[in-house]
Amino acid sequence: MKTVRRLLYGDIVASVGFVALAFLSLFFFIDFVEAMDGVGSHGRTAWDAVLATALELPGHLYELFPIAVLIGTIYSLARMAQSSEYTILRTGGLGPGRALSLLAVLGVAFGVATFVTGDFIAPASERESVLLKGRFNGSDKLEGTGAWLKERRTTPQGDRSYSVHVAGAGAAGMLVGIRIFEFDGDGRLVSRIEAREGKVMDDGSWTLHDAQVAVWPHGESADPDRAQVRLTRQDTMSWPSALTAGVVASAVLPLATMTTLELWRYSEHLSDQEQAVQQYQIRFWRKALYPLACLVMMALALPFAYLQARSGSLSLKVFGGIMLGISFVLLNNLSGHIGLLRGWTPWVAAAAPSGIYLMLSMAAFAWLVRYR
Repeated sequence: MKTVRRLLYGDIVASVGFVALAFLSLFFFIDFVEAMDGVGSHGRTAWDAVLATALELPGHLYELFPIAVLIGTIYSLARMAQSSEYTILRTGGLGPGRALSLLAVLGVAFGVATFVTGDFIAPASERESVLLKGRFNGSDKLEGTGAWLKERRTTPQGDRSYSVHVAGAGAAGMLVGIRIFEFDGDGRLVSRIEAREGKVMDDGSWTLHDAQVAVWPHGESADPDRAQVRLTRQDTMSWPSALTAGVVASAVLPLATMTTLELWRYSEHLSDQEQAVQQYQIRFWRKALYPLACLVMMALALPFAYLQARSGSLSLKVFGGIMLGISFVLLNNLSGHIGLLRGWTPWVAAAAPSGIYLMLSMAAFAWLVRYR
């Protein structure tokens, strides 16, 4: 059995590696052509475009790896079936259950590789990509209206709630376009701080630069016709806060820079602050369960080994694998949006595509083993 394992694993790993390399080469070329549009502006050179494109590759590998596993495994098993190698292995004692267990072990190994890529390599490269963009553009503007954070705490003046808006992220971890609104226990505006930029320090406090502070004394109405607003300007000021650097980074940086643990912590923070959290919970469960997609892909590929050569050419089977992979990605993305609109339980919305495809693959495998 050790010889069988070495034969199967070696052939499948080589095929998956080749497919993954082909996908990455294609995406590298597309991203490089897009990055070349910015060459010559803000001192950006062609080497900077190459570096920016290379930093995108781990993220692409993480997203495409289950599809590469599916296509590579289908190619390997279908080629073995076409050359009668798999038939010889079955004659030598490789039963359906043993074949499924062998591929399951390899699927777990691919899942571990996917987890390591998605939780360690891809987030680090995405952060470097954001810093690189900030170095050339001065700041990285956020999509939509920017990032909003909330905080509640008790002060000597009573209960206070804070709404913090950040427009973007600059170089060296700087936050750009900061606005802080302070409200009292009755929901009345107490003060507003506007700063050109700032940074979250290790002790949790924020250091704000070029800050303008507007104070409504005694929590008076924010109506400028009735409130006596006191305006002050400070070159540098410190604002105490319980919003840690991790929470702020989760809100400001792209979701691709967040690990599974960071997604969970940020969703817990949003839940504690009574903010909309379902989108991040779905994202957390999708990221936590995504490595298991490699197991599903291996199960989907196994029935192709039991198809006879006359059932279709090798290229047709590989094309079928590509269509299966694309349909899985589409359903995986669609289930998240549907779950968000319908209010599904987050883990159900994240696990539904993998569960559906796993049941389909097991049904097809059982039918082929019994009737073919």
